[in-house]
Amino acid sequence: MITIMQQTPSMLSRSFVNGLVKSQYVPDNPVDALKLDLTRPIVYALKTKSMTDLVALQRACKELGLPDPLTPIKVNGVIIPSHVCLDNPAPLFGKTKNTDVFFDEFQQLLRLHKDDKVLDIQLMPVALFWGRAPGKEGQVPLLSLANSISPSRLRKTLIVGLNRKDNLVRFNNPVSLRFMADQHGSDEKLAQKLIRVAKIHFSRQKLAASGPKLPNRYQLFEQLLRNPEVKKAIQVEIAEHNISAQKAEKRANDYIDEIASDFSYKLVKNTSNFMSWLWNKIYSGIKVNNAEQVRKLAADGHEIVFMPCHRSHMDYLLISYVIYNEGLIPPHIAAGINLNFFPAGPMFRRGGAFFLRRTFKGNKLYATIFREYLSLLFSKGYSVEFFTEGGRSRTGRLLPPKTGMLNMTLQAMLREQNRPITLVPVYLGYDHVMEVSTYVKELSGANKKKESMFQVFGIAKKLKNYGQAFVNFGEPINLNQYLNKHVENWRDDMNMPVEEQPRWLQQTTRDLANKVMVNINSAAAVNSLTICALILHAAPHKALSREILVQQIDSYLKLLRNNPYSEFSTLPENSAEEILDQAMSLKKFTVREDSLGQMLSMSYEQAVLLTFYRNNILHLFALPSLIAAIVAETPTITVKDINAKIYQLYPLIQAELFLKYSEDELSDCITNTLTEMQEQGIINNNNGVITPVNERLMSLKLLAASIQETLQRYAIVLTVLEHDQVIERTHLEDRSQLIAERLSSLNGVSAPEFFDKKVLTIFIDKLQELHYLSDAGTAKADKISLLANTVRSLTTLEVKQTISDVMLSQQSNDG
Repeated sequence: MITIMQQTPSMLSRSFVNGLVKSQYVPDNPVDALKLDLTRPIVYALKTKSMTDLVALQRACKELGLPDPLTPIKVNGVIIPSHVCLDNPAPLFGKTKNTDVFFDEFQQLLRLHKDDKVLDIQLMPVALFWGRAPGKEGQVPLLSLANSISPSRLRKTLIVGLNRKDNLVRFNNPVSLRFMADQHGSDEKLAQKLIRVAKIHFSRQKLAASGPKLPNRYQLFEQLLRNPEVKKAIQVEIAEHNISAQKAEKRANDYIDEIASDFSYKLVKNTSNFMSWLWNKIYSGIKVNNAEQVRKLAADGHEIVFMPCHRSHMDYLLISYVIYNEGLIPPHIAAGINLNFFPAGPMFRRGGAFFLRRTFKGNKLYATIFREYLSLLFSKGYSVEFFTEGGRSRTGRLLPPKTGMLNMTLQAMLREQNRPITLVPVYLGYDHVMEVSTYVKELSGANKKKESMFQVFGIAKKLKNYGQAFVNFGEPINLNQYLNKHVENWRDDMNMPVEEQPRWLQQTTRDLANKVMVNINSAAAVNSLTICALILHAAPHKALSREILVQQIDSYLKLLRNNPYSEFSTLPENSAEEILDQAMSLKKFTVREDSLGQMLSMSYEQAVLLTFYRNNILHLFALPSLIAAIVAETPTITVKDINAKIYQLYPLIQAELFLKYSEDELSDCITNTLTEMQEQGIINNNNGVITPVNERLMSLKLLAASIQETLQRYAIVLTVLEHDQVIERTHLEDRSQLIAERLSSLNGVSAPEFFDKKVLTIFIDKLQELHYLSDAGTAKADKISLLANTVRSLTTLEVKQTISDVMLSQQSNDG
């Protein structure tokens, strides 16, 4: 039996690290994030033997409640170190010796498990980085000190000295040595193989933390100008516009300069503290969920494409800040050209932004350069971020996805597939979005203001505490796996000429974009403001007593806790009372006190603004609300009839709200929701016959009201189609929008999107897809009538009468 002696750090090392080094820990709660079992021994695995690293790790472990890496472990009478290292530092002169310090130690650990069948040591890899600057292509070694994986002691001293305030300690998922010993034994070949795997792991960790080396910006210009596709596009530009080669090349160079980022790690690092101050100034906290899966993807060598929803201009800053603080290099971000104004534009560009115009139509040279630039980013291994909605949502709902960037991503993958590409949907939520009041004005007809430095200064004046921000990473989509499942023989189209697109590309891009939106919504974060806004909006006069509001919050949370929408969505952990108090602290409701207690309400103006936040989570409650609406409008109904109505309506609601359930899953979801409503005493289920519980009728109707605006919109369009079975698409949209506006005014609907033509268009598109309308736009009378009857059965008499009156008024005007 070999006993390895434990290293002891000097007082100088301890004093230096404890007094001068500033460290960041990822994850910041490894016990919970990595599901560590502190009753089992932990041995830390490091890349290179280094006293400074060990002391920095020791301090981290102490602060995070982990075992000391410098305290030996006693196992069955054998003293073993609580840390192991893969190799020694490189010598100051000469070549590195091909020795693996880790080999004997690992062999000993495996033998201990062979002798003791109960022993199960957790081997936890820990990567320590002193500085995360990626360096630049062609940079001399002295200027890229932090890029060494196993530096010499002198080089390490310089690295630590220069980067003492930029130390990252990255804890990774532990490996069970019990499992390794049981599955593979303790032979010498296995130990060697595991060493090789571990070295690859640490190299990937380095790449994930720092990213690939950055190109010199002007060398990148030259590289793009030499690109065969760009050269062809320049020749077309010369021919089509009858200009000189020099002028065409200058135009191409100007386009590259307009598009390309100028990423600066120094800016990222230097603004990190400022951003921490900013977020603490604006928000009381940032809650990040499901980040471990993203770190794992990066560590496994995936090319990551972040695809967030778009709520606010703060999104750009928030995502880059979160990703950097999760130990990863921020992505290159596709930003609208409208943001390329002084002083924000240059800063965004150095933060990784590359700019794109709203449309490439008619400009082949620009389109080619942008596509080749994006392809170059992928080929060099940079992570990328783009907002698939194209612009910010003014309503709080997800917008129909734009597919241009995703299409180019797929084309880049088909041309060069050095690493697997994985899409990571990201849900962003806020207790307060700074632009909400502006959105309401725009939806009411005001012109969109052009972004400028004056807007930046205007926002700066408003800095105050806006509650919390939420960043939830959704279920990743591996492009290889997606294409393997949905496109037969797609690999046959790899390396196809750029001007030729595979026949399957357009439809697959649309389907994939829709899947991204579904996965974004599946990662939604319910917070105090969104759930209170949802419930108050459902109240008849936008007012409820505190007691009823608390009861309803509790009921809604039980619906989602006991029947989770998705493993990626998150709920507040507080009690209903605490959630309400937190929402009230944001001062977005009117609170009145009388002898009976507190009454919470929303004025019309407050209700309009809070529609945005309600819409962030409306999709989570769409199915329960639809079930409640069916039960509330029918005193006695069978489960079979509930299912029939939902199967008829669900595809339409699914398209509008990007719901996740497939038809195969729908029946179980309905059953589970009815069971939970019965458990809460809201309904009775007597051998498949559902009846409301009178004492909880108000709770049932509040839940049902959340889907009512959607059903009312459907009733409007279907009524128009019943009356005019042959109608032009634009006329159908315009007429439906006009009726919706009138209904909104007469019935006090406070949601600006109620008469938004984009939302109406989604419904009409889905009607056509489901063959309620012919390709020529003619309504299929029987199918439309059946659907209209179902929808009208779930809307109030007042709404039906208003729609009828407005229709008659329109006919009179037309006549």
